Amino acid sequence: MNNSDIILYPILTEKSSTLMESFNKYVFRVNVRSNKIQIKNALEKRFKVSVTKVTTMNFKGKIKNTTIKSGGHVLRSTGNRESWKKAIVTLKDGDKINLVDGDFS
Repeated sequence: MNNSDIILYPILTEKSSTLMESFNKYVFRVNVRSNKIQIKNALEKRFKVSVTKVTTMNFKGKIKNTTIKSGGHVLRSTGNRESWKKAIVTLKDGDKINLVDGDFS
């Protein structure tokens, strides 16, 4: 697995921006099969920063129902969303990643 396969994209929410400003923590969606060491190495190579801590969370995909009305008939089907993994990365004091201005590509 190369670095671009490990880190998929940053998660930019109100909560993640609070973590960035207050605690120098950044939130990323990562590959489900990646581990903490791979995530740390990928971020350090990609952004030239020092990572002090990596926390990961696995999310199981939910079952979703859909209903379609077609030609007077109601069609119902069930499907699964994919499982995914989130990583919260703490950087060394003084290090920053500029996600908004396009450092992430």
